[in-house]
Amino acid sequence: MATKNDNKVKKPNIFVRMGRKLKETFSELKRVTWPTFPKVIKGTCVVLVVVVVFTVIVTGINYGLQELLKVITNIKGFGE
Repeated sequence: MATKNDNKVKKPNIFVRMGRKLKETFSELKRVTWPTFPKVIKGTCVVLVVVVVFTVIVTGINYGLQELLKVITNIKGFGE
């Protein structure tokens, strides 16, 4: 009578599998179409501009809310 283990295919150890995956990864990276340098610079500039704009917006909102809180807490008769 055959056991269940006879039908199983033993998978390779972890190092063999890691090596295969690494080889596949490098093979795939060779087929990638990399962007040109001007495209990289343009994309980087767009990201930096968006980050600066959002930083200014969030800083402005933060400052406005901070000043509003100061006005609210300085009302006469409140907190005395």
